[in-house]
Amino acid sequence: MSPPLSVLDLGRRPYGEVLELQRALARRRLAGELADDVLLLVEHNPVVTLGRGTRAASLPLTPEQLTRRGLEVFEVERGGDVTWHGPGQLVGYPILDLTAHRPDLHWYLRRLEGALIAALARLQVPAERNPGLTGVWTRGRKIASIGIHVKQWVTLHGFALNVVNDLAGFELIVPCGIENVVMTSVALERGQRDDPAALWTETRSAVIETFGEAFEREPVGGTLEPDGTVSSQRAF
Repeated sequence: MSPPLSVLDLGRRPYGEVLELQRALARRRLAGELADDVLLLVEHNPVVTLGRGTRAASLPLTPEQLTRRGLEVFEVERGGDVTWHGPGQLVGYPILDLTAHRPDLHWYLRRLEGALIAALARLQVPAERNPGLTGVWTRGRKIASIGIHVKQWVTLHGFALNVVNDLAGFELIVPCGIENVVMTSVALERGQRDDPAALWTETRSAVIETFGEAFEREPVGGTLEPDGTVSSQRAF
C-alpha cells in the first residue's frame, strides 16, 4: 500500500494566512516533525503574487495601484513571474519531501504538470504542456499556472487551476510574464454547461486522485491540529 498523502481542504482563506501555514508545515517537515506528504487545497480572496522572476513589464499597474483596486499583493519566494489568484480557482500547495521521491526539480515540475493534465482528461478537457513554458495549456490557452520553491528538498507553493473563476483579474497583469497569453478555465472549456458547485467538486476530486497517482501516494483526509500537527482521518 502506498504511503499516505494528507489532503487538507482549507476552503476559502486569505493568501497571507496560507502562506504562513505552508512555511510552518515545511519547517516541521524539515525538522522531522511531519512524517507524511501534505497537499493543501484552497481558494483565495483576490490577490496578486510576485515570484522571484517578476519583471517590471509584467505589471502594467504598480502594486500600489493594484491595492487600490482591492487586491492584496505579495512578494514571495517561489519561482516564476506574476500571477493572480481568486475565488473559483483551485490552488494547491504540496508540502513534499523530494528525498522520498526524487530530488530533481525538473522531475517535480513535470510531475505536477502531468497530474493536472491527467485530472483535466478525466474532466473531458484535453490538456498539454507548452514546450519551454511551465504550466498546463488547452487548445493554445493557459488553464493552470505552476510556481514552486524548494528548501532542502521540501517543497512550498505549487499550482493554480482555473475552474469556475472570473478571468478578468488576469487582465490587470501579464500572467506569468507571457505576452498575449489567453487564459481559460475548466468551465469555459466545457462550454459553461455545468453547475459551478458540482464542477468544483468534480475537479477537486480529479486533482486529488491524479496527484496521488503521480506521486505514488494514497490521498487521505487530513486535519490541522491546534499544535500544528496534521492528522489523517479518513480515505477519500
